[in-house]
Amino acid sequence: MLQTITVGSYILIQGLYVRSLPNGKTVIRVDDREFAGLPVKPKVA
Repeated sequence: MLQTITVGSYILIQGLYVRSLPNGKTVIRVDDREFAGLPVKPKVA
């Protein structure tokens, strides 16, 4: 499943969901690298 996270004020990364961390961050994988950041909430219309 694709997941989008924010790793800075203006930096968003989208990749495959790996796991959730106890501090509320989400880990995603892009190619062979893993990134951790806060998940982006979907916009409700």
